[in-house]
Amino acid sequence: MKKRTKGKTGWRARLSRLRWPAWLAPWRRHILVGLGVAALAMVGALSYLYVSYGRIIDARLHGERDRTVPRVYARPLTLQTGQSINEADLVARLNDVGYAQRARVARPGEFAIDRHTVVLISRGGDQAGKAVRVTFPEPPVARRRGAKPPPPGPQRIVRLQAADKAVERVTLDAPLLTAFMTGTREKRRRVALEAIPPRMQEAVLAIEDRRFYYHPGIDPIRIVGALVSNVFGTRTYLSGASTITQQLARNFFLTEEMAVEQQTRQRSLLRKIREQFMALVLETKATKDEILELYLNDVYLGHRGSFALHGVPEAAKIFFSKDVRNLSLSESALVAGVIQSPFYHSPFSNPERAKERRNVVLRAMADAEYITPDAAERASKEPITVSARALDTEAPYFVDYLAGVLDTDFPGIASKPGVLDIYTTLDLSLQRHADDALRDGLAKVDALLARRKRGPRRVAQAALVAIDPRTGDILSLIGGRSYNQSQFNRAVSARRQTGSTFKPFVYLAAFEKTADEGGDLTPASMVWDEPTTWTFDNQEWTPGNYDNEYDGGITLRRALAMSRNIATIKIAEQTGYDRVVATWKKTKVGQADVKAYPSVALGVIEATPLELAEAYTLFPNRGTIRKLRAISSIVSGEQAVKPKAIAGPNVARASTAFLVTHMMRSVLNEGTGASARGAGFTLDAAGKTGTTNDLRDAWFVGFTPELLTVVWVGLDNNQPLGMSGAQAALPIWTAFMIKALAGHPNAGFEAPPGVSFVEIDRDTGKIATPICPRVTVEAFLAGTEPLGACEIHR
Repeated sequence: MKKRTKGKTGWRARLSRLRWPAWLAPWRRHILVGLGVAALAMVGALSYLYVSYGRIIDARLHGERDRTVPRVYARPLTLQTGQSINEADLVARLNDVGYAQRARVARPGEFAIDRHTVVLISRGGDQAGKAVRVTFPEPPVARRRGAKPPPPGPQRIVRLQAADKAVERVTLDAPLLTAFMTGTREKRRRVALEAIPPRMQEAVLAIEDRRFYYHPGIDPIRIVGALVSNVFGTRTYLSGASTITQQLARNFFLTEEMAVEQQTRQRSLLRKIREQFMALVLETKATKDEILELYLNDVYLGHRGSFALHGVPEAAKIFFSKDVRNLSLSESALVAGVIQSPFYHSPFSNPERAKERRNVVLRAMADAEYITPDAAERASKEPITVSARALDTEAPYFVDYLAGVLDTDFPGIASKPGVLDIYTTLDLSLQRHADDALRDGLAKVDALLARRKRGPRRVAQAALVAIDPRTGDILSLIGGRSYNQSQFNRAVSARRQTGSTFKPFVYLAAFEKTADEGGDLTPASMVWDEPTTWTFDNQEWTPGNYDNEYDGGITLRRALAMSRNIATIKIAEQTGYDRVVATWKKTKVGQADVKAYPSVALGVIEATPLELAEAYTLFPNRGTIRKLRAISSIVSGEQAVKPKAIAGPNVARASTAFLVTHMMRSVLNEGTGASARGAGFTLDAAGKTGTTNDLRDAWFVGFTPELLTVVWVGLDNNQPLGMSGAQAALPIWTAFMIKALAGHPNAGFEAPPGVSFVEIDRDTGKIATPICPRVTVEAFLAGTEPLGACEIHR
């Protein structure tokens, strides 16, 4: 048997038997082998990183496609013949629903202006796919040459045509209020890349990544160019080396690392390397157009209030109140310029810097031959004009309230994959009228407070809630004077004493007792208004009227119209304080633990503006509460969910509710709310002023058959405002209602069965004689009409 020779075996033996070139010394061989091993290790590491990062990117991209994006819509845009609206407002509303302005319309979702007519092709609603023509009055013409034309009259829609046929009413699309990401406070509105106009894309490419479509994710040429430009050049817009793909990788996949850098204010070289490698991997996982679409929809563009703004479509809406497709060249350049430093270049806080940056973008676009130098020059001369409404246009307090409703009534619905469309009851036109009325009204309150100069400066707050009392739909909701300054929602969460707005419930309880027990208390009954002391629980209480004046004998109608405290307490005493409290509790809103004390008649009961609005729905609804709602329907995938209508409690008879409503008409016609008539509000309406103890809170609640609005004005620290409801809240209510109901017919309150009308003398409450100087038609429960004639005027 042959013995095995000793020696090296395995790979080492094979390596030693290799014939190496003579010039390759042993030490060189070792280096070469080491380099080979290192190369293999590097390939393995890169492969591992590619697979690892690829999984992260695949998961995020897949999750992004399936991510729940709640899109919140307002009520559909509705146009009707005779509607009070001008051409500019109509264009703004078409921007709200994402219509693109063109020279000529060719497809759904486009509109054009032809002299005094707006032509559009409806994308949704009852005329989907049809051409709609909205005609306004022709502008006035001077009667003779050289003379000035007369001022234009009120702007209204004079003619509506759909498919060349005259129609009275057209319903279009529902405007998008906002699209927010669940679990975060972000605002964005995702659109496809083709919905972003080329000039907007080109503005971003010119300033952020001109070679985007030619590099593999990182751009060596740009890196070298940036170094040269930073050291020697003057083209400051080339000073950054990060590509769009790198920016997307950084902000989309490396958010934790970026958060650490922002906290420590130290840049990490390792994070930069990861960013570049991830950019290379990302380019193999998505097309260039997909990357650009993700970037344009996700890029951070600053904060408004507590919301982070993401994406150029959202910026177009917030900055200019426009759909992104309708941005001008100048506006597109401004949005692109903000990307580099959203706070520093903010058009809201730093308009001059924003203008300078916009002009840099325009020069970059001309240098890249996207536009001509002349076009850049013309656009650079345009002023910076951003939307004065900014974030508040988007009804942020309403959106916050809506988020709470979703969590409570539809738990888990936002966790389902895909797009979630939430169609709300909000009327965007009324919301804007409410914004204007609240802003102007608070400016007057501020001026009055400033003139008084008592103590430290006081900043009044306000809330407004407008609803359709027939359905309970919330049409407008404002929770404060500025969402940017305070996100506390006073309309929903600020429970304050209701003051004299509670008095109608006292009279309602009194009439209910009359109906139940066969009494004779009516709106024409007399009550003595004089200083009075009450003793309750061994304590004396001597309230007074707001103006410290007393009217002696007055009718119940007059007592409510003039908000007389003493008369109202006497009616509550006669009715029974417990009965008054029981009537309020039937509404099932507001404060529940109410004590049956005499002071209850003056509104010590607390409620939020939203709760008070719901309680008041019983008056125009014949004694039955309408539960308020903010959501019309929810569409998730193929499923549509409509919230179930919740029947509100029946609080009183239709006849007694009408009597109190009829009495509240006098508040506006001759009582504490009469200044609304002087300000130009002419429609039939009912309402009640409210002022709490020491003038802390100012209220006004007023309604027509189709619109009920509550306004509260006060201070957050619950200190006295020093103004009555008629001074602070009523002007806001009046300004809002005038605009909200412009062009609406004057629909009165219809009397239910069981109510009769009799002409009476206003001073005595008895049947009027032919010589009574002050006569009114009074409403009575059938069987309670006065029997005797006026004894004074005979």
